[in-house]
Amino acid sequence: MKKIIGVALVCFLAFGLLGCSKTTKEDNSLEELKSRGEFVLGLDDSFPPLGFRNEANEIVGYDIDLAGEVAKRLGVKLRCQPIDWTAKEQELATGNIDCIWNGFTMTAERLEAMSFTEPYLDNAQVVIVRGDSGIKTLADLAGKTIGLQAGSSAAEAVNGAESFKKSLKNIVEFKENLTALMDLEIGGVDGVVMDMVVGNYSIKTTGKNFVVLDEHLSTEEYGIGFRKGDVKLRDEVQRILNDMAADGTIAEISTKWFGADISVVGK
Repeated sequence: MKKIIGVALVCFLAFGLLGCSKTTKEDNSLEELKSRGEFVLGLDDSFPPLGFRNEANEIVGYDIDLAGEVAKRLGVKLRCQPIDWTAKEQELATGNIDCIWNGFTMTAERLEAMSFTEPYLDNAQVVIVRGDSGIKTLADLAGKTIGLQAGSSAAEAVNGAESFKKSLKNIVEFKENLTALMDLEIGGVDGVVMDMVVGNYSIKTTGKNFVVLDEHLSTEEYGIGFRKGDVKLRDEVQRILNDMAADGTIAEISTKWFGADISVVGK
């Protein structure tokens, strides 16, 4: 999957840049952002450890630290703008935010509609179950109910796994992953499909009796999504990320949140 997405990304960037060659002069996305002095990041603020609210109600996380350093090197301030994840594309298209940067999975459909950076983190869609449920495999979920976040990559992964989807009794959509996990804890659902990065962090930090099934529904990569025409801004953010990887900044941030350098920038 990683190789397929990688090839798709290269092709997209190549054709995208060729297609924009006649209108390059009209792309003032980088200049406009620097002029107003603010980089507006659209996110789901309940998506730990990438972007979430701490006990002081401050938005923090791995992606937030990365974006904060990028904004600093751009010479602007970072503003984190929580959005309805089901309306993320509209928020970007209407100019309410400059990018979507919050565990944003690169799919063929999104690559066609937006300008993406190169992948910065690998991920997978997994199923989390209660430790005492007796559920060990995806097959064990036959006839049972799962939960997932509406408009998420989890939903796409389930829809793409036809036999698994048909085996389920019901699929319940939630606005947030955290709400889905709360429902799992009280027995409202038998499993929750979500990002492996988020699931592992939740289990580690909460200590709740959850386990991640070994089987993955899909593998994927996270990227930063910009408006289709904002190529200059996208390219500058990518350049800064490459510099941050080279000077060890990304490794430091990754170790802070994950205990190791799991970033794929420049690798």
